[in-house]
Amino acid sequence: MRSVAVCVLLASIVARPGSLRAQEKDLLDKAIALQKVTQKVIAVTEPSIACILVSRSDEYRRLGYVYEPEESGRLGAFELKWPTGLDDKEKKKIRTRLDLSDPNHVPQAFGSGVVIDAKGLVLTNYHVVQGATKIYVRLPGPKGSYADIHAADPRSDLAVLRLRKPVSVLQAIPLGDADKLERGQFLLSLSNPFAAGFRDGQPSASWGILSNIRRRRPIEVKEEERVQPLHHYGILLQTDSRLHLGCSGGALLNLKGELVGLTTALAAIQGGETPGGFALPMDGGYRRIIEVLKRGEEVEYGFLGVGPADERQIGATHGVLIKSVTPGSPAALGAKLRDNYLDAILAVNGMPINDTDDLFLYLGTQLAGTKVQLDVRRQGSPETTKAEATLAKFYVPGKRIFSSLGKRPYFRGMRVDYTSLLYLQSQMLVQRVPSGVMISDVASNSPAATAQLKSGEVITHVNQVRVSNPAEFYQAVAGVNGAVELTIQPSANEPSSKVTLR
Repeated sequence: MRSVAVCVLLASIVARPGSLRAQEKDLLDKAIALQKVTQKVIAVTEPSIACILVSRSDEYRRLGYVYEPEESGRLGAFELKWPTGLDDKEKKKIRTRLDLSDPNHVPQAFGSGVVIDAKGLVLTNYHVVQGATKIYVRLPGPKGSYADIHAADPRSDLAVLRLRKPVSVLQAIPLGDADKLERGQFLLSLSNPFAAGFRDGQPSASWGILSNIRRRRPIEVKEEERVQPLHHYGILLQTDSRLHLGCSGGALLNLKGELVGLTTALAAIQGGETPGGFALPMDGGYRRIIEVLKRGEEVEYGFLGVGPADERQIGATHGVLIKSVTPGSPAALGAKLRDNYLDAILAVNGMPINDTDDLFLYLGTQLAGTKVQLDVRRQGSPETTKAEATLAKFYVPGKRIFSSLGKRPYFRGMRVDYTSLLYLQSQMLVQRVPSGVMISDVASNSPAATAQLKSGEVITHVNQVRVSNPAEFYQAVAGVNGAVELTIQPSANEPSSKVTLR
């Protein structure tokens, strides 16, 4: 359609005389200039677009491949110890079927990816690599490598892969700012529809305009999914470029060659016509998440502890009225918010709150441990007041992968986490967020195991000093070489006890 428009423009220039022809020639010159810009962006960014080949076969295991624990994300390369009795012909068949690096291998599952670090990190969608037993990343050239999952997060639908062997001259795409995008802006997409680049790694280019922002994914979320993915809250960029299977994880670029979105073809999976293509925005919230995943760490979403009113109860009120406040939560202890519709949240860190989706999105993309400022209107007062709270951790079900423990290493065989998880994992059967930190993991044959500490127990004090979050706990035990006395609260109905770790 766009090529037809260019032909019409050329014909009109030839047919029209004088000043009209000069005006239209000027328009053509501008069109050619735009064409050159798009060609330059494609040429510069194309080396950074990957074709992701994925296998979910169990045959690797049956052939003797030893997997590391699934949560590690270490999938390994194709390094099989061949069973005895196989001749070369049978080995060739198996290799063609299972070796994703073989150009003759036709992938059963595939997607796209974007190089975000020249040391070998590739960004893609979580759903592209979910359940993978082997992953191969092929780049233009062709060149490529088997990859491990460096970190993956289901709620943001993002995963970062780490190439297992160095690939020469890797080039990272700079991240743009999707917060500054406007409707009608020209955008380019580079991806691998239908795995077109699975042999040579060369992506396909498309261009269009930004049709809309803050769109919902056009798929009904299952009722049993208690925790919604971020795209449920209306974050998607919509373009008039049609994205097909294989485009998930591709690059949506502005004319500066910056990554402003990660394309997703989830809509196309449903079949039928879709209104153009969609992409996850590289806005402030998603850039924070990507930085965590680049470090190989778990994404810890923020939890405030409020239950908003049903939108039908809000009427024309600006902001979101608070129906309930969780006892012991940051909303109660820090912000001192009131329930029963006495308070309304108008803004989070200066971002206006128009509905509950805004509230959950702006809180969710702030990470646990982050201090947020709330604009609050209290019933009976025309003035807006400021309130601050340091967010606890939101519970996200599903398989998350992280290769680094980050700031939560094992201390004498145990790790701790936010107690807000106890409240959320119990589906609110626990009446309040307990004070202290929760033991999240106890390693076998460790001092913590010898002391009979168990996951789910709450530590309230370290050497008689109160701790209220993981950062305070690790600060309290930092550099301690001798015995450490912990005050343990097994549950709300049981008395506390003292445990000494040596």
